[in-house]
Amino acid sequence: MTAPTQKPFDVAVVGGGIAGVTLVIGLLHNRVPVTLYEAAPRFGEIGAGVAFGPNAVRAMKLIDPRIAEGFAKVATQNQWESKRDLWFDFRYGDGTHAEKHGGEVRDLIHPLYCPGGQAYTHRAHFLDEMVKLVPDGVAVFGKRLVDIEDKGGEEGVLLKFADGSTARHSAVIGCDGIKSRTREIVLGKEHPAARAVYSGKYAYRGLIPMEKAAELLGDELARNGQLYMGQHGHVLTFAIEKGKTMNVVAFSSSETWDSDNWVVTTNKDKMMADFAGWSKSVESILTLMQKTDIWALFNHPPCETYYKGRVCIQGDAAHGSTPHQGSGAGMAIEDSYVLSNLVAAVEDASGIESAFEAFDAVRRERTQRLVKTSREAGQLYDFELPGVLDDVEKIRKNLDGRMGWIWYEDMQAELEKGKRLMSGRSSL
Repeated sequence: MTAPTQKPFDVAVVGGGIAGVTLVIGLLHNRVPVTLYEAAPRFGEIGAGVAFGPNAVRAMKLIDPRIAEGFAKVATQNQWESKRDLWFDFRYGDGTHAEKHGGEVRDLIHPLYCPGGQAYTHRAHFLDEMVKLVPDGVAVFGKRLVDIEDKGGEEGVLLKFADGSTARHSAVIGCDGIKSRTREIVLGKEHPAARAVYSGKYAYRGLIPMEKAAELLGDELARNGQLYMGQHGHVLTFAIEKGKTMNVVAFSSSETWDSDNWVVTTNKDKMMADFAGWSKSVESILTLMQKTDIWALFNHPPCETYYKGRVCIQGDAAHGSTPHQGSGAGMAIEDSYVLSNLVAAVEDASGIESAFEAFDAVRRERTQRLVKTSREAGQLYDFELPGVLDDVEKIRKNLDGRMGWIWYEDMQAELEKGKRLMSGRSSL
C-alpha cells in the first residue's frame, strides 16, 4: 500500500511554546512539511501552572491522541474524589465580606463545577511531553524573527532573523506569544492593536510544597482548587505535579503599569501590604511564598484580522488574554486543531491564503470574546465588575453563566464550517 504523499508546499511556524508545538504536531499529522523557528536556544516555557478545561483536552485528542496521552502523564486534578468535577470553590478572602450564617462566619461563596474536571499541569512538563512528538530537524533554535517579506506566488514568504540569516517558505504562522513580532507585521506596526495593553491587574506567582500547604491550610483547601475573592484582588490555588505542589497566583489591581518590563522584582512587604487584612488562609498562603516578583498582566485589543496574505497568527499572538478564566492556552490548542486541518485541506501553495481566511472567519470572534470576558472575570473576582460588585447573588449567577460557552464548543463543527468557506472561495 502506497504511503500518503507530503503536501507540495511547506510552512514556517514561529514560536516553540504550547501554541507552536501543538500546531507543528497537527501539521505533521496531516502530512504538511513544517519548520519551527524558536528564538531561545532550546524548548522551554515561562511560568508555572496552567489549566486546561474539557474543550482543550478534546482539542488535544483531535490533533493527535498522543498529545492527550502525554498530558495525562503530567496532569493533576483536584485531589479529593468528591471535588474532581469542581473548577474552583469561590471563597471570601479579604476578611471583610464573609457571610454570617447562624452566628458563624462562612467564607464559601459558590462552588463552580466543570463536568469532567479541570486539569492542571506545569507548563514546562507538558511541553516536554509534546516535544517528544516533534521529529529531530523540525525545530531550529536561536532564530528571533525580525521581519517577513510576503512575495506571494512561487516565491512564498521570506523570514529574516536577528542573526542575519533568512529562510524561505510557502507561508508562515506566528505563534510567538503576546509580544508577537508576527502580529505587528500582519497588522502594521502603527496599528492601535498591534501590541498588548495593560489589563489593570498584576500578579505574584509561587509554588509551595503540598505538605507545607496542607499543614497550614488543612487538607481540603490545600489539595483542591480555591479562588479567594476580595476588594481589588484575588488569590487562586490549585495542585500540580500529581499533588506534590500547590500553585499560587495572587492578583492585585492598579490603574497603570509604569515599567517597561512586564516582570519586576519587589520585596515581600509589598505583597503583604497588597493583601493586608485578608483572611487567615490567604495570609498563610502568602507567608509560604518565596518569590515576590510581580508579573504585569497584558492583553490584546481586538483586531480586524488574524492574517495578511500568507502570514497568519494564532494563540497568544492573535488573542493574548489574561488568565482569569483559565482558557488562554486551551484556546491556542483549539486554534492548532482548526488551522492545521484547514491548511491540510489545500492542494498547493496557492490555496493557503484561503485556509488562513477561513481560520480567521471561524476563530476570531470566539477567541476575542475570551479576551473580553477574561478581563471582566478579573473584575468580578475583585468586586469591581459594574452591575455586580460584591453582591453575592449576582456573583453566583455570573459565575454560573461564565464558562459553559468555553467548555462545550464543537470544534469539529468549526472546522467543517471553515472547509465550507474555503470551498466557496476557491477551486480546491
